[in-house]
Amino acid sequence: MKHMNDVIIVGGGVIGSSIAYNLAKRGQSVMLLERGRLGMEASAAAGGMLGAQSEMEDTGPLFQWARQSRAMFPQLSEELKALTGIDIGLVREGLLNVALSDVQEQELRAREKLQRAAGEQAEWLSAAAAAKLEPALSGATRGALYLPGDGQVEAPLLAAAFAQAARVLGAKVQEFAQVQGLLTERGRAVGVMTSEGPLYSDNVVVAAGTWSGQLMARIGVDLPMYPVKGECFSVLTTKPLLRKTLFTTGCYIVPKAGGRLLVGATVVPNSYDRKVSLAGLAELMDRARLLMPALGEAEWEKAWSGLRPQTADGLPYIGKVPAYEGLYAACGHYRNGILLSPVTGKVIADFVLGGGEDSFQPELELVLEIGSETELGSETTSGTVTGTGTRTEAQTFSAMESLLDAFSPDLSGQSKRIGRREGKQFSAIGKELHSIEAAH
Repeated sequence: MKHMNDVIIVGGGVIGSSIAYNLAKRGQSVMLLERGRLGMEASAAAGGMLGAQSEMEDTGPLFQWARQSRAMFPQLSEELKALTGIDIGLVREGLLNVALSDVQEQELRAREKLQRAAGEQAEWLSAAAAAKLEPALSGATRGALYLPGDGQVEAPLLAAAFAQAARVLGAKVQEFAQVQGLLTERGRAVGVMTSEGPLYSDNVVVAAGTWSGQLMARIGVDLPMYPVKGECFSVLTTKPLLRKTLFTTGCYIVPKAGGRLLVGATVVPNSYDRKVSLAGLAELMDRARLLMPALGEAEWEKAWSGLRPQTADGLPYIGKVPAYEGLYAACGHYRNGILLSPVTGKVIADFVLGGGEDSFQPELELVLEIGSETELGSETTSGTVTGTGTRTEAQTFSAMESLLDAFSPDLSGQSKRIGRREGKQFSAIGKELHSIEAAH
């Protein structure tokens, strides 16, 4: 007799672990399989930014999901700590998107208008006002777009907390489980084949990051993806130099606990090479020092890289795979895996339990709190960052179906996936930070 699980999840990063947690919380028997150590691929390499606004250049589906998912973190942080004792390091100090040129200033001023029109907090600061918030900013700063709603977490701790919470709620977790293929029978996913033999389940979720497309291809499902290597480094300072995350073209600096500053990230498409290059780090260091000169006096800590899963149109694959009943995809999140992990976990759980968009839990119709008392300095407007005064504005996202169409793994001619149908490419994740291709 086959031993059955309700759900097998392939991939133990932040996405797979979030799905495991959400399914276990709702009473499902879950098996989470990871080919190496849990959370040690892209999840471990991430800066942990919750940049729902910092990278989005339009207000399309990914922006809507990003700000929805960002709003879930405060409650999620409390839930995970209560279950596991792990503090995911949620920081809500905001982000400065810094302009170092006239072109960048024009782009950010346009983005301010777009995001304020969408009801988000965003305010253009003069160079003097930005320096008042963060004195370590470079004198080359032309100004900055202040995004008080964006924040950060400790990415490795978030992934670990999801996995541990799933365990606490009864999920089985197997590390070093080599999944060689997906098992199907009469048009339905029935499990996975591992190096140790078959494992069976009623449902299979593929959340294996940049390797997801390869697994799907073995059963004839085309979900094209490619890896994008990102190199990062961190330094230590004797006293905290930043409170807010700094972000500009080609570089971000994220302040972590204990005077640690995380600096990222290069963009090297189509590379599975995890080596950290001197050329990449040198370029990144130059950009970081241009943004924050005091970084040059910091103590070196370490460097690393990660492989981020990217898709052709910049949008993740989230939902039912139409070719096989019981098969789901949750992959291709690129730089937004940490940010989108809460909403992805909930949505996939709804798919598995209800079988479709019509059964989404009411809690997914989230209420976002827009607007808060914000102290921006003498050259800015206090408490009016939304353009409508200091207030709390309930914004409910009930059009889940239209958002899910944008992320559908259905790439057939009948696909509802927005963009493919009309032959458009989405500026889903904003412009690439900076692809350092010399010597790569």
